[in-house]
Amino acid sequence: MATVNGEPASPDALQALALTNYGHFTTMLVSDGAVRGLSLHLERLVRDCRAVFGARLDPDRVRGYLRREVGERAGTVTVRVTVFDPALSMLRPGADADPAVLVTTRPGDGSTPPPLTAKPFTFSRDHAAVKHVGLYSQLRLRRAAQAAGFDDALFVEPDGRIAEGSTWNIGFVDGRGELCWPQADVLPGITMRLLQEACGQRTTAPVLTGDLASMRTAFATNTSIGVRTISAIGDLTFPGDEATLDGLRALYAAVPGERI
Repeated sequence: MATVNGEPASPDALQALALTNYGHFTTMLVSDGAVRGLSLHLERLVRDCRAVFGARLDPDRVRGYLRREVGERAGTVTVRVTVFDPALSMLRPGADADPAVLVTTRPGDGSTPPPLTAKPFTFSRDHAAVKHVGLYSQLRLRRAAQAAGFDDALFVEPDGRIAEGSTWNIGFVDGRGELCWPQADVLPGITMRLLQEACGQRTTAPVLTGDLASMRTAFATNTSIGVRTISAIGDLTFPGDEATLDGLRALYAAVPGERI
């Protein structure tokens, strides 16, 4: 079911979002009415609403819509909260905005998917710090990666710095067994943030394509996949360090959920 401001979504509202495609969102995994990093997701929505619309979004309002939709639902469900203004048009996106909140759900089990392979592309996302709905460029490169026999795309800055995946952050375990988070202009993912806090390590450093051969393993993080092993980037395969990654998964699993 899809709701806008707590009511069933009308075709006109969904059409406005589809045709104008201007807004922002966050995706969270809800397990028995609780979310890891819920306050961070709400902070993201408030911050991005200010950046995208120049408007204030009441986090308690969003929380109320979430509670109405999934607060009492047992099991695990993936919830996307999209903020958009049905009244804005392509001709007048600069009009004063009155953002609406779209809540959509899909099944989610929280299990760890198998290792992925990534094809690198030189690419920088537009307005990388905002989780906006403009996904064409990311999906175009994901499609190109899959056509080339890979699972997904990895974005590399023009100066050779590793940045992020199409819808995920990337981290590494270096040759000494230390965690390494690439320093680049990327979307600050909630799962990455929670892991960094759990590990007590939030420092980043540039990782160049030439550094990849010295890495023991790589991993992807986002809400839907948790911590997912990356087995290969381009032609390079990693020796692997599942013990370290299992430790990260355990740390992430131990992060307490916040009740909606």
